[in-house]
Amino acid sequence: MTVATIEPKTVATGMDVLEAITTRRSVGKVSHVCPPRAQIEQLLEAASWAPNHHLTEPWRFVVIAGEAREAFGDAMATAKIAGMDPTVKDVPLEYDRAKGKALRAPVIIAIGTDIPVGVKRVEIEEVAACAAAVQNLLLAAHALGLGAIWRTGDPAYDSDVKAFLGFAPTDHILGFVYVGYPIVEPTRSKHTPATELTRWLGWSDESH
Repeated sequence: MTVATIEPKTVATGMDVLEAITTRRSVGKVSHVCPPRAQIEQLLEAASWAPNHHLTEPWRFVVIAGEAREAFGDAMATAKIAGMDPTVKDVPLEYDRAKGKALRAPVIIAIGTDIPVGVKRVEIEEVAACAAAVQNLLLAAHALGLGAIWRTGDPAYDSDVKAFLGFAPTDHILGFVYVGYPIVEPTRSKHTPATELTRWLGWSDESH
């Protein structure tokens, strides 16, 4: 019996996939120059190719730019100070600090998923697929020369922030990816080799 082989395809990319994975870093400081919409659409398209069970395509994206960042900042700040004790914290100062976070990058991409009742939709699998979409997005940003960082924090779990972005209280926000042109050269402070975190069961070099 002859087993057919599939020749590897040559795909034109900005950089080798393995190189992108090992050289990508979170970039927390970017310029205020906004990347063109076409590049942001490339990031979203890359994200939408993430693996997902039963092809449910559970990810939803909300792109926040321009003046919309001010409103988003207000939503995050309101969530931040909710229930804050004014005798312990300077509430107006904390509000301004929280609001200012929305202006750290010219583009913010919120990634979330709804979890409707469905026979073929398993909540943890949908969340995992969206996390894979975020990683695709981050790698695409790196390959295009953009800086990006994946942030979460309390706003990602706040029902009012979810409502601002068009999500229901029961939906999940995987995070907010801040995107722009990098103005720093980030370094990775720690990386544990996979060999230290792996168990091999049943592997035999003689049979592979």
